[in-house]
Formats: sequence, C-alpha cells, structure tokens
Amino acid sequence: MSETGRTAVSAGAASLWTRGSQLLLPARIPLRLRVFFRGAFALLALATLGLALSVLIEEKIQGLQSYTQGFAKTLGQISDRLRHPTGQLALLNPSMAPQPGVGLRPVVLPFSAIDFDDRAKVQQAVEMAGCGVRYALPGGQEAQLCVAIGSSPLAGGFIYAVGSVPSPALVARRVGERDLSAAHRVRVTLQMRGQTSRWMAPFEAGLEPLAAGSSLAQRGRLTGFVEGEDGQTADKPVRDFRGWLWRDLRCLGPVPSAAASAAEPEDCLRQAFFSVRLPVEVFRDDLHLRRAQVVWPPADLDRMLLRVQVLPPGADSAPLFDSAQGEPTAPFSLQALQALLLPGETLNIRSASGAQVAELSGQVDKEPSAPLMDALIRRLPVDGYDTPLVARETIRTSLGTYELTLTGDVRSVNRQLSVVATRVAWFVGAMLLAVLLTWLAIELRIIRRITVLTQRAARVSQEVKGPASAVTLDVADLRGADELGLLAGTLGDLMQRVNDDVRREHLRVQQEKDQWHAVGHEIMSPLQSLMALHGSAEDPSHRYIQRMQQAIKVLYGQASPTEAFEATTLGVQALDIAAFLRQVAQNAPHAGIEQVVLEAPASDTPLRVRADEYALEDVVTHVLSNADRYRTPGSPIELRLMATEQGVEVQVHNQGPQVPAELLERVFDYGVSDEAPLLGDTREGSHRGQGLFVARTYMAKMGGTIRLDNTPGGVTVRLSLLGA
Repeated sequence: MSETGRTAVSAGAASLWTRGSQLLLPARIPLRLRVFFRGAFALLALATLGLALSVLIEEKIQGLQSYTQGFAKTLGQISDRLRHPTGQLALLNPSMAPQPGVGLRPVVLPFSAIDFDDRAKVQQAVEMAGCGVRYALPGGQEAQLCVAIGSSPLAGGFIYAVGSVPSPALVARRVGERDLSAAHRVRVTLQMRGQTSRWMAPFEAGLEPLAAGSSLAQRGRLTGFVEGEDGQTADKPVRDFRGWLWRDLRCLGPVPSAAASAAEPEDCLRQAFFSVRLPVEVFRDDLHLRRAQVVWPPADLDRMLLRVQVLPPGADSAPLFDSAQGEPTAPFSLQALQALLLPGETLNIRSASGAQVAELSGQVDKEPSAPLMDALIRRLPVDGYDTPLVARETIRTSLGTYELTLTGDVRSVNRQLSVVATRVAWFVGAMLLAVLLTWLAIELRIIRRITVLTQRAARVSQEVKGPASAVTLDVADLRGADELGLLAGTLGDLMQRVNDDVRREHLRVQQEKDQWHAVGHEIMSPLQSLMALHGSAEDPSHRYIQRMQQAIKVLYGQASPTEAFEATTLGVQALDIAAFLRQVAQNAPHAGIEQVVLEAPASDTPLRVRADEYALEDVVTHVLSNADRYRTPGSPIELRLMATEQGVEVQVHNQGPQVPAELLERVFDYGVSDEAPLLGDTREGSHRGQGLFVARTYMAKMGGTIRLDNTPGGVTVRLSLLGA
C-alpha cells in the first residue's frame, strides 16, 4: 500500500474517532434532560390541577344557571299542581292525612257541592278533586272512599260519602220489609261535638229497568234509617238522607272456568259505586240561626269522624268494606310538594289573612363531602352567586287566596358540586400521584443512570488518543434487566467489539497492501515480456497487452479495487466513436466473444465524443462479456450507435433472460455477481462482480452514464457519451 493510501486510511479512522468523541462528549445533556423532565412533569401536574379547577368553575357557573332556571320552573310546577282541583283540595285541607282504625275526617271540596244523584258527575268530581282514600282488600282488590263537605254553606250543610267497593250480586230490600239485614246495606256512623249519629241504608232496586246497552248490572237507592245504639232502626226513613248504589256490568279479576263463553258470569265480583248525602242537623242549625256570622268550613271539621261500612246480607256477616279497618292510602297532600324542592329551598304557603298554612323544605343531601373541598368550592369566583333567590305566586280558590313564597339557596349548588368534587378529587389525586411516581422512577432509574453513563462516556472520549487506541467503558454497575441496563451492557459489549474490529481492520489493511504489492510485482514482469514479443502496433494482441499494463498501473499500490478505480485519473479527449466501435467489434472474437454485430449510421462526418480510449474499451468489453454470458446460445449481440442531442448513445442488446426489477440498479454495485446467481445464470464459474462496477465508474469519470433496461426478448445496456 502507498503512503497516500495509508495516510487516507489513518485520517478517516481519526475522523471517525473524533466524531464519536464529539457524540460522547457533551456533559450538559443530562442536565438539560433533567430540566426537561422536571419541567414537563411539573407542567403536567399544574395542568391537571388547572384543568380540575377550570372544570369546577365551569360546573359551578353551569350549576348556578341551571339552578336559577330550575328555581323558576319549580315554582311554576308547584303553582300548577296547586291550581288543579287536587292541589286546591290540599290547600283547603292541609292536615287531611287519614288515620288507620278510626275512619275518615271530612275534607273541604274545591266545589260548592256534589251532584250526588248522577253517577258520572259524582265520579268525575271525586276523581278531579282527588279526595278518594284507597284501601287494600284481601284477594288483591281495592276499595275507595271520599268523605267531604262542599266549599259553600249555601249548599245546605251536608256531608258526602262517595266510594266504591268490589261486590257480588246485590240483594235488594223489598219495600215494607222490617228486617234490613236481609239485603245489602250501608252503615254510616258520624262522631262530632260529643255526639254520635248512625244511619242504616239498605239497597232498594230501582223501579225502572236498565236501558239496553247500559254498562250497569244493577242500580238502586240507599234509603236511610236512623239506627240506635242497640242496633234497632227507626220505622220511617230519614227524609234528607239520600243515597244511590250502582253496580257495574264488567267483572273484576279472572272469570271462573265454569262461566259461559259469551256472557259475564253472575257470580263474579263487580265494582259497586255508592253516593250518600248525610243530613247534619248541627250544620243546618248553624246556617239558620247564624246565617250572617256563619263560619264555613266549620272550625271543628278536623275533629269530626265518619265511618262507612258496606254490609252483605246477614246479621253476623263480615262487612265487604269498613273504613275503620285496613291501611288507608292518603290522597295528594301538601307534603308531596316537598319532593319538588331541592336542598336549601323553602316553600311557605300563607292564606289571605296571613295565617301560615304550610312550610316545606327540601331534604338535605346526606352524601358526605370533604370540608376542604367545601371551602375550595366556596372560594371559586362566580358572578351573581350572592344574589338571593325569592319567587312568589298567588293561588285563588273557592274559599280564598293563598300566597306562595319560594326561597332558594344557591349554596346548595356548592353542596352538590362539593359532593361531586369530593368523588372526582380521588381521581385527580390518583393522577397527581401517578405523575409523582413516574417522575421519581425516571429521576432515579433513568436520568441518574444516564448521567453516570454520560460522564463515563465523556471520560472515555478524552482517553481516546487515536484510531489504534483501545476503548474501555466500565458499565458493570449499570447493567440490569430493564431497557437502560440492557443499553449499558450492549454499549459495553459494543466498545469491546469495536476494539476487536479496529485491530482486525489494521491487520486486514496491512495484508491487503502486501497482497497488492505482490500481485503487481508478479504480473508486471510477464507483461513486459509479452510487450516485447508483440511490440508491433499492427498486432491485435499489442492493444490488449497495453490495456493490461494500464489496469495494473491503476491497481498497483492502491488500498482496494474500489478505491483504485475511484482514484484513477482518465485522459479524456476527442474520440471517433464509430471507428472505435468497429475496431472493438472486429477484435471481439479475439476476446472470445463471437457474433458481435455493429449497426452504425452511414456518414462521412465522424461522430466524436469525449472519452478515454482505453477506459471506454474496458467499459464496452465488460458489457459485451456480460451480454455473452447471459445471451441465448447462437444468438448475436447487437451493438448499435445512435446520435443524440448531447452526443451519442451506444446500445448493447442480447437475447436471453431478463434482469429482475429489484436488481436493475444493484448490478452496477461492486461485488454483485451471478454467484448467487443474481441474474439466473446456472453455469459454473466465479465472478467477483467487478465488471459493471468498473463500467459505471469509468463512464462517470468521462461525463457519461450507463443504464440497464429489460427489453422484449432480452436486455439492453445503454451507454451515453457527450459529444466533443
């Protein structure tokens, strides 16, 4: 190897080590990395807290807006409920909850009176007012009873008892019969002002038959007789006691299996609906004696007690219904409005005289919240949060006017938001804890070890003196099963392999240098003898011997074939390409390449190109050798010359297998040969993959190009040269 080659190798190795040292040297990388990670995790923690606070502020604003809108809607819902007859009934009777085991207390209806003679009107009035108290009966059946008075004293001062009960076929009393126990009957007991009044009202069938298509199975009167304490009834009925009893045609519950397929059976239970108007002498006395100063409804109405029993035939039979038995279900009351109120809201109902009817408050949320979270929610800035919320509404009924005042408490938004925030705080805390643990893991397990590894690598770079210097990197304490431990171990092993490879490379370069010196020396001597034997320029062998000497001069003393060809300097000059190709085609058989056919344009003017004659002959010969190796046996190799705008193009075409698409560019690389075989050749032989590499190198030095294309039937190599 020449001194120039050795100097180039040494300089390249030194440059490589210098660049490696520069990569290992910066000691500020761990500091920057530490600052970056710490800042990133601090920013992540602050962003998490900021996100949580912004969400809480937004939720508080939306909660306040939603609460303000819902506050107005709540009062509207309450006023709509109270304007309905059921609501007015609750306003007129704020304490009308029934007590089991004693009967019912009369309530004041939002109507002046009930048209008790018309079943449809009675039923509509009771359902609209919602005064019916429901009783659960054995067998899954249900009874209902409404005991009430009208809202106007001018209606006569009666007590109405309206209800329904499941009943079998009704047995009617015959007119004039003294024994009332033989028929279905209704017993009414009234306790008021220290007195007890009883009436027994047997069922009497109507004289007029039911019309065709009627929904009733039976209909009749309830004629009232005063009943004494001993159970004896008066001989004459009470004139002002009026009552009716209707029984539906439709059966209740499942129909017995023995029933007829077309008609309802007679023995099934049907709904019986009764309407009774009780004459109350005390009421009538008050109305007649104190008409101008009458108080209506009576002040002691809530101390009156009415019991209704529906009895079947038989003196000792159990009643079908008894209002003093069972668990009554109260109708709608003012307490039901409490469900519409949110925590912190208060509903105050006052009459026109200023007396308080009821005061209801929303139930307090029992779900716990953290005191710290309560304080944080209170301090979140929200505009309009301290504005008090008060709304008023007026309800007018038949007995007067009622004032509704709904007071809101926006602090309930805080309480609700605090409860939600307390649950969410666990997730935010978990996220912050995860950020902290991740930072600690990176700080202790990664950054610290990277810092140590970087410092040791920096010391290694300072210890490297040249390309032959050994690299020592102690990473025994940094090895581990994690990624960084594996990286440290791999880096230590890599440094060891680098040391081994550097030593082997120096040995290989020295051996190659000695080999090329020996090869060059051994070849140059025989070539000198051959040149003496074939010294005549007319001898075809003279030219090939000159080319061999030129090649040996190029390779002799160089580091490697690749470096030799790339470092070669060519003598580019004007060359008659047509004459040159004719000479190559004529001499081709001497090189073992038969049937080379030249196609050149006929012209008296020579086509001149810029080229080195010996280098261009090497290029064409290498291409022809490849074409001869892969052509179909017996087929010619076509050598075409064509003029182009920049110069000329020489095409070498052979018939045979085509080159795979992925190898069209690779075949010009050094070392790519058909030993694999790459181009499909199956013949024995050894090729170093140097010919096409030399051709591309020489063409580039002459300013030309070489390209290989798959064409129909074979392969075409195109050589482009610049005109001279």
